[in-house]
Amino acid sequence: MSARATVKTIQDIMRKDTGVDGDAQRISQLCWMFFLKIIDDQDQEFELPREDYRSPIPAKLRWSAWAADPEGLTGDKLLEFVNGDLFPKLKELPGQDGRCRMVRAVFEDAFNFMKSGQLMRQVINKINGIDFNNLAEKHFGELYEQILNDLQSAGNAGEYYTPRAVTEFMANRIDPHPGDILLDPACGTGGFLTCAIRHMRDKYVRTPKQEQKMQQALRATEKKQLPHMLCVTNMLLHNIDDPSFVRLDNSLARPYVSYTQADRVNIVLTNPPFGGKEEDGIESNFPKQFQTRETADLFLALIVRLLKPGGRAAVVLPDGTLFGEGVKARLKEHLLEECNLHTIVRLPNSVFKPYASIGTNLLFFEKGTPTQEVWYYEHRVPERQKAYSMTRPIRFEHLQPCIDWWD
Repeated sequence: MSARATVKTIQDIMRKDTGVDGDAQRISQLCWMFFLKIIDDQDQEFELPREDYRSPIPAKLRWSAWAADPEGLTGDKLLEFVNGDLFPKLKELPGQDGRCRMVRAVFEDAFNFMKSGQLMRQVINKINGIDFNNLAEKHFGELYEQILNDLQSAGNAGEYYTPRAVTEFMANRIDPHPGDILLDPACGTGGFLTCAIRHMRDKYVRTPKQEQKMQQALRATEKKQLPHMLCVTNMLLHNIDDPSFVRLDNSLARPYVSYTQADRVNIVLTNPPFGGKEEDGIESNFPKQFQTRETADLFLALIVRLLKPGGRAAVVLPDGTLFGEGVKARLKEHLLEECNLHTIVRLPNSVFKPYASIGTNLLFFEKGTPTQEVWYYEHRVPERQKAYSMTRPIRFEHLQPCIDWWD
């Protein structure tokens, strides 16, 4: 059975459980289970060549100890173990190494929604059929896309997802190298990170030392629990040894002036949430001239602050940020003075449909010299297609003419 079909079968089983209400809860349930299976598969692989390696998860809480046997715990005993033992202990897991912190962060706000231990055992047995260590890139990509598509269908969740073609294009143009400190301050499920990782592995990573250099330079923050869990799981699936760099936090909640030289990065790749308003008080973390509750504007101010001299960024922003007045005009002036905004790629409104229908632009800029001129490219929907849609989304090859023009 394909990975995609396995996910669908698992979700069909969950639909029979009275405790799981809607796609978002099903995905959350699926993710903590996938997470434990993936980390256990990885731990078993790490233990073979490294005698000193110890899993961050205590022996009796590891997936292989309580879930791997198809005839193992089920019914009320399984629920009792999961609710009374597994979750409380993982939320309070001792230890300060990266993988311990990662497990604690994933389970901090996670819940077991299932009320039937028999149905849970059926789900577990299906998950046991997936060997995450041996899943080909294509297949776990397929599996992950299935989860993301379901997440989008769950309601107002479009902010978690930028079309793969767009993230690939931005990573391709920004061209990160191993050792470049690369940040996504609103990382969602990790789409930009995975595209940057793939780009570097395809072009530059040839030795274990280069791989380590790449992994140690990754940075990310996500403020919502479900996309954070998905992002950490995504990093594990992409063979990142220690995804604890993905922090569960709000990048905007920290005072602007507290970001110092030590926080500066070489690259920012991100699609900050826009159209939303930040909670009361967040804007007071920013200088008076940048104070607003519009999330995208605050992120733009923060990104300019976080870049090192010579640092570069690729950011998805709505029309309002470029053409608005007041704070938006002051922000644009600040961007043009502090950075060389060398390229803007305009996307059709339908790129993010049906989750948003808003004019968006990809901004590419480099910090350190003021803007002298801006190259502007308008990407248009292919001929014989009225708009992009769920069934006919934007693809990387649609953006190839822009790459040819750019080069």
